[in-house]
Amino acid sequence: MKKIFGVFLIFALLLTVASCAFAADEYRIKFGYSASAKEANYITFQEAFKEYVEKASNGRLVVDLYPNAQLGGERQMMEGMTLGTIEMAMLSPGIAAGFAPKFQVLDLPYLFKDREVAYKTLDGELSLVLNEQLISKGVRLVCFAENGFRQITNNKKVIKTPADLKGVKIRVQPIPAHIELFKAFGANPTPIDFGELYTALLQKTVDAQENSITLIFSSKLYEVQKYLSMTDHVYAPSALFISEAFYKRLPADLQKIIMDGGKKFSAKSRANQQKAAVEVLKELEGKGVEIYTLTDAEKKAFMDAAKPVYKQMEPVLGADIIRLATSGN
Repeated sequence: MKKIFGVFLIFALLLTVASCAFAADEYRIKFGYSASAKEANYITFQEAFKEYVEKASNGRLVVDLYPNAQLGGERQMMEGMTLGTIEMAMLSPGIAAGFAPKFQVLDLPYLFKDREVAYKTLDGELSLVLNEQLISKGVRLVCFAENGFRQITNNKKVIKTPADLKGVKIRVQPIPAHIELFKAFGANPTPIDFGELYTALLQKTVDAQENSITLIFSSKLYEVQKYLSMTDHVYAPSALFISEAFYKRLPADLQKIIMDGGKKFSAKSRANQQKAAVEVLKELEGKGVEIYTLTDAEKKAFMDAAKPVYKQMEPVLGADIIRLATSGN
């Protein structure tokens, strides 16, 4: 009986050791996102990143999803990654500017003439320069995904020229380049976290906002906004970030899986968002939103009004990085 008990004890100990070894080899990723679980990029992230890394790692990587700002606002999530309390998040790139000021270059108005130029620039030397500054602060850029050009919605009137924005209280991200841009347009820019935007519009704390059309639709902003003007004033990618402390803890093979997953997500996001943008415009019209596309002359008026922002931001960014970002145009 003692021998049998001893065999069972040894077996139990082996199971415990094996279980602990397996647990130590599993890396859980707490992933945060401020927008809805119905938003196109969030869905694409599940399909192209989460499913890929979990399968490719044979379950050693597990991605837990927290949409709808469950982990806090974008700035809080960025801070969480620097502290190591959050492993990954998909954020507006400008949020990284609080830690790496040169990220603000991506928020300059009319920076890229079209999507193709944007993709080539973002996937090239510019991302390396930006990442170098950010990594030293404890966060790593994994990839840029598609969010699209930002457009203006409001409840006052059709916006056709910068003069139409004079005095309009518009929600903007807490990003200096965005604030300066709407000041240049004559508006009254008001920084509000995205998670509070719908309520702010509903309660008329602000009368206008600006975002990509897919985000406008998925967040149901059409319920509290009547007019949409296709200004294309900023090309706004989404950025996938990872805590550098967490990334360094990963074995080399899992680091590669993370970065490969980022490439897959970026490519699929761009394809899906372009397709979704066409469909969403029709959906918004069906919801009663009045959509206005600027003429070439009207768009030029916005571009001319935006030019002073480059000079205002140059002391922060440096002329070299501005040249690098605009070299593909």
